[in-house]
Amino acid sequence: MFLLEVRGLSRHFGGVRAVEEVSFSAKSGSILSIIGPNGAGKTTLFNCLTGFTKPTRGSVVLAGKEISGFPSDRITRLGIARTFQNIRLFREMTVRENVMVAQHATIASGLLPAVLRSRRFRDEERDVRERAFEYLELLGIEGDSEKTAGSLSYGVQRRIEIARALATGAALLLLDEPTAGMNPQETEEMMGIIRNLRELGKTVILIEHDMKVVMGISEHIIVLDHGVKIAEGNPEEIKNNNMVIEAYLGKEAY
Repeated sequence: MFLLEVRGLSRHFGGVRAVEEVSFSAKSGSILSIIGPNGAGKTTLFNCLTGFTKPTRGSVVLAGKEISGFPSDRITRLGIARTFQNIRLFREMTVRENVMVAQHATIASGLLPAVLRSRRFRDEERDVRERAFEYLELLGIEGDSEKTAGSLSYGVQRRIEIARALATGAALLLLDEPTAGMNPQETEEMMGIIRNLRELGKTVILIEHDMKVVMGISEHIIVLDHGVKIAEGNPEEIKNNNMVIEAYLGKEAY
């Protein structure tokens, strides 16, 4: 079953065709990678899928529901969460607080119960704190829960972002360069985390430049060049695709 179906998606900025007629599908519980040179349209595609940018035309269907053009907060509530190429954490808040913030859409209490600190609100707040800690345990950073996010290493901050995305309850996670700036050990650990997300039933789509990561964890790969999909297939098919080698990988990629 396809969780996500993208059909003829395009995004133009004036005369610039950042994404042009891109179509693909992602199966539930799969890992799909989107690769391509800088300027290929990868992040613009993510922005269209998550409501940060409205597509010029085309269709995005999540679990059978058309969502193209929806605002980002509504898309998050429907089940898509993302991380960003440039980390976007609340640096002065604790790690746990960063993850708690992502659960705001699940809290039933309104403003008045929050102001009055009603019993219902206090119960919900306790549950949110406990769930936040569980997400941190899943990412192996529970020991940092009370530290400020900005005081931690780059690799840990990447994990916080993923924990925060998980905390929205999303079924589909879009990870924008999750291993960028990491050392080899951190990269291996992140690969394990992404595999674990799949084992939890999550569907993962990632933009990634590290081809060892892409080939090591992906079941399906989409290749973009100048906003156009030039190839798709499994890792072996992509690795041996002459168009992909010429446009992006190069003969010495492996």
